[in-house]
Amino acid sequence: MRLTGKQSWVFENALYVQATGTAVGPKEADGPLGQHFDITHKELHCGEDNWELAERRLMEQAVEQCLAKGEVTNSDIDIFLAGDLLNQNVTANYVARHLSMPFLCMFGACSTSMETVAVGSALVDGGFANKIVAATSSHNATAERQFRYPTEYGGQKPDTATFTVTGSGAVLISKDKSDIRITSATIGKVTDLGIADPFDMGSAMAPAAADTIVQHLQDLGRTADDYDLILTGDLSGVGSPIMKELVKEEGYDIHNNHNDCGLLVYRPDDQSVFAGGSGCACSAVVTYSHIFNEIRLGNLNRVLVVATGALLSPTMIQQKESIPTIAHGVVFERADWSVKN
Repeated sequence: MRLTGKQSWVFENALYVQATGTAVGPKEADGPLGQHFDITHKELHCGEDNWELAERRLMEQAVEQCLAKGEVTNSDIDIFLAGDLLNQNVTANYVARHLSMPFLCMFGACSTSMETVAVGSALVDGGFANKIVAATSSHNATAERQFRYPTEYGGQKPDTATFTVTGSGAVLISKDKSDIRITSATIGKVTDLGIADPFDMGSAMAPAAADTIVQHLQDLGRTADDYDLILTGDLSGVGSPIMKELVKEEGYDIHNNHNDCGLLVYRPDDQSVFAGGSGCACSAVVTYSHIFNEIRLGNLNRVLVVATGALLSPTMIQQKESIPTIAHGVVFERADWSVKN
């Protein structure tokens, strides 16, 4: 691995997505991407006694699917990288409790999907591990209970609110050749423009996404047209337009090849999700299912996935603090196209 520009890593070895696993809740299963997910649940409890156990089950299932499809066992994994939204990353920690894998817990809020993939890829590229599983999860009801109000409360929300995705995604990274190659990553900076409204995460995270995208293009000497798709994590309907304008102000136009996981995971006419999807699982389940399928089919050759995260806590919001945000980007390429280019 070599540092390129100010914030980007270019991997010197050929690194691959060997396998993935996804598990989602009922609303995600009923969305336009429902057929692409490995496991779907018909109700939010996912067969468990409470929502926190439900989220734990989702991550366990995603990891199990990933290992099964990769034809590996727990003992084959050198490091398990995972994180979630709950206090002290309890979902990841409790899942790791029984996996018997060396474990590094990570937190980047909703940017955790690409944070774990970037760090995992760096460890494999540097020879510190041969096989790594990176995973993250979120659950609508656990996030609402922690950051806002329990769903039973029935509190009203503005149109700028986003809807936390219930699901989990896991990815197996190794040097074993597959259809999808991981070629580079850009590590984001914490950005805070003073937004303090937890019901407007899109506006808060848009500057972080824009900063990482612009820095990535500058570091690698590329233009937006070098990508078939620049995909953000969970800016949804409010943050995506802001982000695109911020990027355009820096001389890059991504209006024609940008999309957002929060806009893809739910049906456009579903008013119950307000501005769209968010949460750690948002970018994970969309990328590890639908986007990777499009790469395998040859419909996409090079994709920059920029997962965005709001680094807030309930205590900080109660103390009237603004919301610091971050975004991490990873480039995925169709393997045979990557070799030619």
